Amino acid sequence: MKTCFLALFFSFALAVLAGEEAPAIPLRLHEAINSLDATQVQKAIDVLRTNFLSTDALDEDARQRALLEGLAIRLAPGVSIVPATSESKPKDMVPFLAEIIDNRAGYIRPGALDADSLAQTDVALKNFTDKQVPATILDLRAVSAGSEFDVAADFARRFTPKGKILFTIQKPNAKQERILTSDMDPVFKGILIVLTDSDTCGAAEVLAATLRQNAGAMVIGAETAGAAVEFSDFPLGSDQILRVAVSRVSVPEAGSLFPGGVKPDISISLPSDVQARLFELSREHGVSEYIFDQERPRMNEAALVANKNPEISETEEEAQEAPPRDTVLQRAMDIVTAISFYKKAN
Repeated sequence: MKTCFLALFFSFALAVLAGEEAPAIPLRLHEAINSLDATQVQKAIDVLRTNFLSTDALDEDARQRALLEGLAIRLAPGVSIVPATSESKPKDMVPFLAEIIDNRAGYIRPGALDADSLAQTDVALKNFTDKQVPATILDLRAVSAGSEFDVAADFARRFTPKGKILFTIQKPNAKQERILTSDMDPVFKGILIVLTDSDTCGAAEVLAATLRQNAGAMVIGAETAGAAVEFSDFPLGSDQILRVAVSRVSVPEAGSLFPGGVKPDISISLPSDVQARLFELSREHGVSEYIFDQERPRMNEAALVANKNPEISETEEEAQEAPPRDTVLQRAMDIVTAISFYKKAN
């Protein structure tokens, strides 16, 4: 079995050494490499050096490139090489949105973790409180990537009891860690649901984790990216930058969020194209229209007079024109309904 694993290792390493784009490393290969001790690793490298058919692919330059590529793969998402002129267009920012859904839950989609969205969140939370809305759904699926941890802490303080440790930021080589705490009474104390997806990263996933830990939030969606780190950029000449994670964030009891991310309490996700379309549609119409399923037409007296059966008359074209449904938000509303019912019953 170990021979098979070594064969996989060699095929991966040879692709790197030959300058080809390396295939995604299979899980069993990753486990096989980790099972080797230091002596076995060195022996495998020596075998490559003395037996591979192309000596050009094993010169010092090729080995160093293979080493760098292997490190980048193993340390992702903590290491990447990006263009120095990083003019690559960022994804369109989804604007701030707040509304009350069916008088049962307040919905907030910050779009970004910044001072403007925080101010708008304060206005929305006051509105929810004034109208005695029992729940808040904080949608972090559209939040742009970034390490605005101070702003994330400000968001968390709106929901977290005073005196709680929110999270810590620590550099591996530093003796001291930076501790962020809640220094104010929470603005909202009701049911709290946080929505995430696989692109939720950095400050947004830290916010999700600390709200679950300190404010009793339920996280619904997909596992986050596992990039709750601060990066530093190191120039590699004039056109490339080595981006390296230099500090990481930990949440009390949950521990470090890098590279494991935040695992949801309820796992559900939307295809990226459907989610993007929903976010675009909701800019104008809000989210309520895309949560609840429309009741199907039923047979009635008027239909009988018209000699039609509305239960089966929907054409294929009409069915295709039906708006998409945000099943993640739909699930969140189901949870809000269930918790609210339970609280009333008790």
